[in-house]
Amino acid sequence: MTNDAFVALAHPVRRGIVERLARGSTTVGSATRDFGLSKPTISQHLKVLEEAGVVRRRIMGRHHQLDLNVEALAAPHEWLSRQRDVWERMFDAVEIQLREQAAGQ
Repeated sequence: MTNDAFVALAHPVRRGIVERLARGSTTVGSATRDFGLSKPTISQHLKVLEEAGVVRRRIMGRHHQLDLNVEALAAPHEWLSRQRDVWERMFDAVEIQLREQAAGQ
């Protein structure tokens, strides 16, 4: 599931849809407006998000409502947090090294 969520978030349009849904449930039209893409292309992007479990669709008559499934993003979030910790330690080590070099000159 983690890799599916990463794949789903790999494209900027899909990330844009997720960002809109992070503000709350909305219709397909509102979530996908102004991307400048054809309806079939938008449908493909939504399909990727739905298959990864990142987005849920509720059909109410002619209206399709989209919701963000935050649980599907938990594993990628945890992985990114661990990576952030690693990078912060690396940057701290570089900063210490640069200070030591500057002090030794």
